[in-house]
Amino acid sequence: MMLTQNTKLQKIERYKRDLIHYYTILMSFVLFVFALIFTFFIYDKTMSWYLFGGWFFLSYSYFIVRKSYSINVLVHTYMILAAFYNFFIMLAFWDNSVASFVWLLPIPLGAYVFFSRKYVVLYSLFVILNIVMGYIISKNFDFHFEIHSKEDVKITDTFLVISNFAVISLIIYFKDKIRKEEIYQEIEIKQELEAKTNTLDEKEILLAEELFEKIEAIMVNKQSYKDVNYNISKLSASMDVNSSYISKAIRYHGYPNFNNYLNLYRINYVKKLLDENDLEKVTLMYIYTEAGFSNQSTFNRVFKQIEKITPSEYINIMQSRDSLSK
Repeated sequence: MMLTQNTKLQKIERYKRDLIHYYTILMSFVLFVFALIFTFFIYDKTMSWYLFGGWFFLSYSYFIVRKSYSINVLVHTYMILAAFYNFFIMLAFWDNSVASFVWLLPIPLGAYVFFSRKYVVLYSLFVILNIVMGYIISKNFDFHFEIHSKEDVKITDTFLVISNFAVISLIIYFKDKIRKEEIYQEIEIKQELEAKTNTLDEKEILLAEELFEKIEAIMVNKQSYKDVNYNISKLSASMDVNSSYISKAIRYHGYPNFNNYLNLYRINYVKKLLDENDLEKVTLMYIYTEAGFSNQSTFNRVFKQIEKITPSEYINIMQSRDSLSK
């Protein structure tokens, strides 16, 4: 079990590294295309050099550090630097377009994939702070940025939305794969804990035997199973015993859970009533409600689950047997 868990942890880490890898490739491509746009289609020398510089720094630095740094260090460093890098672009387009805010959206989403909820909140606040600072600075300082036409902004905004849609889709795709592995791991850990819980020592076995005898006495003598609302909590209260000990005792004797144990008593009582009563004189509803079932659909489902045939099929077999004996 431990080996399986380690394998799943390695798989989760591999998915995270794959996400970082493909995200870096995608962002490098996006920055390079933007740099080309501002070099050949929308002439803006400052923005062109800024984007080429970002593209080179992202690609080269990732190539250098990707194997020597942990995933958490890489992601934390990138998200902080990416927000500061985007700040200049956000200011440059503040008066023309708010689409540059879109670049900040993957930051809290990335925190959701890689870190705990605390970091999701912190990075969300960090993004909001960036936008607020951008607003304050743009209103109080004039940087004489290049003025772009509506057609220019339309081109950049369109590519910006498309590229961010691709980035968010990539993150969601890998988040889904990571979450599936995390769920499988949680299930295996739970199963391992349950297996440990079900392992009893000699003293616990004796206690389980003694407790089960008391439970059987209650079922046989008091016929508590006939109570429609009977459950393990009621049994626990009547015996003044913790329900977890009752569950252990019942599982030790081969029953999956208390409900299965209770339903076996109910079905056996139904069979007893069917054998003792004439169905022409009493209804099936009387029989299953007398045994503790609240409705016919539940009764039919439980009966078939335990007896492997439906109540109707059981009654037909019983009636055929009776006719042959006569």
